[in-house]
Amino acid sequence: MPLDLEEQEQLDQLKAFWQKYRNLITGVATVVLFAYAAYSGYQWWRNSQAASASQLYETMIVAINKGDKDQTLLAADDLQKQFPRTPYAAMSSLVAAKIASDAGDAAKAIDYLRWAAQNAADDGYLALAKLRLTAQLIEQGAEKDFAEADAILKEKPISGFEALWLERRGDWYLAQKKITDARASYEAAWKQLNQAKEFPEEARRLLKVKLDAVGGVAQ
Repeated sequence: MPLDLEEQEQLDQLKAFWQKYRNLITGVATVVLFAYAAYSGYQWWRNSQAASASQLYETMIVAINKGDKDQTLLAADDLQKQFPRTPYAAMSSLVAAKIASDAGDAAKAIDYLRWAAQNAADDGYLALAKLRLTAQLIEQGAEKDFAEADAILKEKPISGFEALWLERRGDWYLAQKKITDARASYEAAWKQLNQAKEFPEEARRLLKVKLDAVGGVAQ
């Protein structure tokens, strides 16, 4: 059926528009398709990574229940290497650090904690890693260990963990026999900890013991 003049004019305008902007339209459509494909691929990859990491973490739990230290640490190492961006890698590193520390291998424990402190994506695991790492370094007691712990404690505290940051700073002062500074840090931590009701009562009791040890007054 032949087009009338108005329809023919509209068709000619459409053809002219397409000739002028077809490269731009095609380019935008291509970018959108690539972006969608990349997003879909990333989602699939992330889900696949999480599933595989979960299976490896289960292997680690089985090894822990069997008391197999070597297999436990091997699983933690594999999680770090194969699935570093999943929460399981940081979680397993914290567990492995505790097992290594209990076995008397402080250097290995510190390595696991350093990894978690540098790679954990979850704020909770990141805070725990940094707090445990500074505790382990303070316990080591060498000048370089104090310097490393000091650098970590000078970082901005992870939100929600400010009180524990202050407490660990108190530990840092106390280990160097700076009692006045330790007391000030413990008292500041006590004030904040009393406002953070999400922390267990055990955390308050432990801090109270430290305060008492340096002559602080916890009201």
